[in-house]
Amino acid sequence: MNTLKIHTIESAPEKSKPFLEASLKTNGMIANLHGVLAESPGLFEAYQTLGKLFTQSSFNKEELTVVWQTINVEHECNYCVPAHTAIANMMKVDSAITEALRNGTSMPGQKLQVLQNTTLAIVRNRGHISEVEMKAFYAVGYEQRQLLEIILGLSQKVISNYVNHIAETPVDKAFEKFAWKKNTTNV
Repeated sequence: MNTLKIHTIESAPEKSKPFLEASLKTNGMIANLHGVLAESPGLFEAYQTLGKLFTQSSFNKEELTVVWQTINVEHECNYCVPAHTAIANMMKVDSAITEALRNGTSMPGQKLQVLQNTTLAIVRNRGHISEVEMKAFYAVGYEQRQLLEIILGLSQKVISNYVNHIAETPVDKAFEKFAWKKNTTNV
């Protein structure tokens, strides 16, 4: 049962109002997730800061999408998968990548597959990865920096995915056409 409030600019705590105003200005709407996060200005600021830092990382738009969506799908976030599908479309990420992520099928290309595998290993094993997994990551051209940047992306996604689970955040109208449920046939 969802008991968490989805704030508007008017109902939000004072310290969250600037974040909601920026969301409205940037996106033309206040995403339901942002409305929920507004209850905790510190959490909202952390989420926004981590997101900004991750998008400024060394990953390109396809790699950002692979890390984000791999985590969203693994965490079974029915809000973030549609939202990040829309974001990937706005970033003009190849739909083959987006669909493979959403459906749990192989990535188009070895480097992205290794990125997905490494991200999954970090998530599933709570930060522990084997020497074999690490060597495979480095063998396709990634470096220590990118390994650490996966953790940066994971930090942002833990906030949004967990908040959405607790809040049962309804998918925004803008993302409804990308609705998603975990595909259990490819698990």
